[in-house]
Amino acid sequence: MRRLWGAAREPSGAGWEEWAEAPQEAPGAWSGWLGPRRSGGKGRAAPGWASWPAHLALAARPARHLGEAGLGLRPLDSGTAPFHSRVSDKLQRRLESQLQHESRCRSSTPTDAWRAEAALPVLAMGAPWGSPAAAAGGRRGWRRGRGLPWTVWALAAAGLMCTALITYACWGQLPPLPWASPTPPRPVGVLLWWEPFGGRGNAARPPPDCRLRFNISGCRLLTDRASYGEAQAVLFHHRDLVKGPPDWPPPWGVQARSAEEVELRVLDDEEAAAAAEALATSSPRPPGQRWVWMNFESPSHSPGLRSLASNLFNWTLSYRADSDIFVPYGYLYPRSHPGDQPSGLAPLLSRKQGLVAWVVSHWDERQARVRYYHQLSQHVAVDVFGRGGPGQPVPEIGLLHTVARYKFYLAFENSQHLDYITEKLWRNALLAGAVPVVLGPDRANYERFMPRGAFIHVDDFPSASSLASYLLFLDRNPAVYRRYFHWRRRYAVHITSFWDEPWCRVCQAVQRAGDRPKSIRNLASWFER
Repeated sequence: MRRLWGAAREPSGAGWEEWAEAPQEAPGAWSGWLGPRRSGGKGRAAPGWASWPAHLALAARPARHLGEAGLGLRPLDSGTAPFHSRVSDKLQRRLESQLQHESRCRSSTPTDAWRAEAALPVLAMGAPWGSPAAAAGGRRGWRRGRGLPWTVWALAAAGLMCTALITYACWGQLPPLPWASPTPPRPVGVLLWWEPFGGRGNAARPPPDCRLRFNISGCRLLTDRASYGEAQAVLFHHRDLVKGPPDWPPPWGVQARSAEEVELRVLDDEEAAAAAEALATSSPRPPGQRWVWMNFESPSHSPGLRSLASNLFNWTLSYRADSDIFVPYGYLYPRSHPGDQPSGLAPLLSRKQGLVAWVVSHWDERQARVRYYHQLSQHVAVDVFGRGGPGQPVPEIGLLHTVARYKFYLAFENSQHLDYITEKLWRNALLAGAVPVVLGPDRANYERFMPRGAFIHVDDFPSASSLASYLLFLDRNPAVYRRYFHWRRRYAVHITSFWDEPWCRVCQAVQRAGDRPKSIRNLASWFER
């Protein structure tokens, strides 16, 4: 009996081994006062047994539970029930007698009962068993035996009041929450000084929606020159600047009385150089405003470059890859949607009724493209469309449908300069579904923007007659011809939208640039190289 009682008090004793052999208790049996229920089978007690010895657990539990719980002992099987029943009865009678003795030693008044229970929260808050603090917690500071001490309530209320006042006073100075959406950036104003090629007296058309068209948010595109002081950037088209009398914004700081006074200053030709020099040296723009020079013509067709003063413009926008804002005539991008154009498949050869086509709008016998055409046409038939030379009008079905009927298209540029690759390649040839035969910058320059097997360069052949022979070879070998369309499996063609896209790209560049200052020291020397 002494051994088993020791086991009840100390689970690590020898008597625990006998308890461990017993099966699990029936569902619904109570075993919480002696610690967490074990998982079953042999083994050590679960954590928490040592912190609640058996005699303390029984003392804290009302005596009426002893009969219901059987001291937490598990039901036994029929084979061992008689022996364990006798042991359990003796153990229960001894514990009951001990509890009755302890009850006679304690006060049996209701006041003593609730005082004993009130001591438990104090112990739970960290006071050791039997310490003076635990005893004092049951005697002092409690009002009528219920709730927390009034001092605790007072301190809690004062703390809440101070927290509320400090939060209210400092709310406006708190940083934004990390999960809060950032404040949208201030719209960037971009003023288009003249509608490109639109004429100086024509009304400007409505600006595009940059977010809808090109997924560029935060743009405020301006056409009213009265908003000149509000613009973060002003966009100047080169051809409109140099064609006709010089036209510049007024020096900043001059108080304008009406919108008419903010109109262009139209000067005589004799004053052009002096006016440009004055603008460059007098800081004529609002603080932080950028002037952007825009040009999509080649240097051979860009007059007046040397008349522009140094440090007049902050940025350049052109087809040149080294421009501050690079906007090519077109480009290839990875195919991601079935609707991307052109189709990922090679065009049907059954629809190809002709061999070589060329669409030309400006015929000039001095140009290299016209001279090469004369040489090539002596060896292979070339159908020319356009207003100049031997050209015939483009059929009513349109340019793309017309070119789609041919196997090859002459994408000949009007001049040969770095990166000058125009819509003749991107739209007239690639988008229409014809293999481009290019004449422009060298092959290496073309290969910066497209796969080497997507085009035929005139420089690949020693003469026009050799080129003609190769075109006739491809005409007779469809399998080799189809190789020039393998790029369509991976890429689609983007055609730049003039003049909406360059306008929106300026806005995007201002948003990304920050406050870094810059100016173009010598525009002509950079663009003419």
